[in-house]
Amino acid sequence: MNFKRRAAAAAAVIAVAGAGLVTVQATAEATQPVRSQPKDCPSLTVSKGWYGENKVRLQQMIDAHGRCGPQRHQGAAKPVATFDWDNTVIKNDVGDATMFWLLRNSKIRTPHNADWHTTSRYLTDPAAKALAKACPGTGKTLPTGRDADCADEIASVYAEGTTTGGSAAFDGFDHRRMEPQYAWLAQLTQGWSARQVKGFAAAARKENLAAPIGTEQRVGTGKFTGWARYYDQQRDLIHTLKKAGFDVYVVSASPEPIAEVWAKAAGVDARHTIGIRNVTAHGRLTPHLKGCGTVKDGDDSMITYIDGKRCWINQEIYKVRGAAAEKVQPAPRRQVFAAGDSDTDISFLRDATALRLVLNRNKNELMCRAYDNGDSRWLVNPMFIEPKGKLPEPYPCASTGYTERDGTKGPVRRADGSVIPDQKDTVFRTSTGAQD
Repeated sequence: MNFKRRAAAAAAVIAVAGAGLVTVQATAEATQPVRSQPKDCPSLTVSKGWYGENKVRLQQMIDAHGRCGPQRHQGAAKPVATFDWDNTVIKNDVGDATMFWLLRNSKIRTPHNADWHTTSRYLTDPAAKALAKACPGTGKTLPTGRDADCADEIASVYAEGTTTGGSAAFDGFDHRRMEPQYAWLAQLTQGWSARQVKGFAAAARKENLAAPIGTEQRVGTGKFTGWARYYDQQRDLIHTLKKAGFDVYVVSASPEPIAEVWAKAAGVDARHTIGIRNVTAHGRLTPHLKGCGTVKDGDDSMITYIDGKRCWINQEIYKVRGAAAEKVQPAPRRQVFAAGDSDTDISFLRDATALRLVLNRNKNELMCRAYDNGDSRWLVNPMFIEPKGKLPEPYPCASTGYTERDGTKGPVRRADGSVIPDQKDTVFRTSTGAQD
């Protein structure tokens, strides 16, 4: 059964067995379900941008598990919904926005003893030497706002994972737990307080929201994305979930103080925002990171990335400790709903028990699993702003769609070990905005 037929079938099943819903289905393009819920039950209000039956199925899930539904958690913990942040709730990356603001405004501190290895345990010798050569500053902060060579070297290591000379900048990490480029932003905030970093993030947020769509900013001699926008559809979904009684969390691979600044305007407070966390000392952030599961604080080997997102959700939301936090939990101790856009989100998306919303950014492993849709709980939607067109070739699920812990590529496998066949890209919008 293909993706669209699975989605339609699942919608009908949820409608019949779920929260008092009635579906009148005359054709493959079924008429909209008639809700039998009371009028005061929370409803999604934004329709534009949702693909196919996605809005209908999301509403059915809210009705089934929220305060109006038969599966509501009376006398127990609230149902949980978890959202990735960058390119899931917002278009573009808030970590990037902040990093480029830091560089333009000379807010990156000189590393301890001017030794760049102190900024990341995974930084290679060629990268440390290139950074030391380009950024010889001895002051408290590096003059990246006026020193293009220094700004270019830091931007290259951060954005490309290589030096300006082409050498690999990071090595030796677990590719299912760590993305050292993401972690490096948090580590480069060392020396500042969390409050100061929030101030930097707020300034970057103001600039990027005010900039016209498509704006580029100059950092050193390079040009980078200089704008961002909240997705109205996702803010509406978050608002409706909260109104329906869900506990809604943001789980981001951006530094937590930065994610907190942006998430607040989407209705998610700091207590419900989980990101990369620095170890602090004397009220200042250090280049070391908080750990999860069996990873101790300061080991710096796991962040909120792929399997690390699962660990942090289990530890911070469900209070699971130690090795158990790194494992899939029983269904009652997992999120009902999850949303993401990238391979970094795959583990916590797979853990969701009711629905998993994927914004299609052509990420191999994620799209392989979403299109395979073995349990009919995956929803694929084009990006709400500047959606991608159809990927011309199938996703290489059966050969190189999966990234192993050592970074090598292999086939994407289902839970039973079987290999997912290559998948065609079927959920997209054309250049004219039409749906496939």
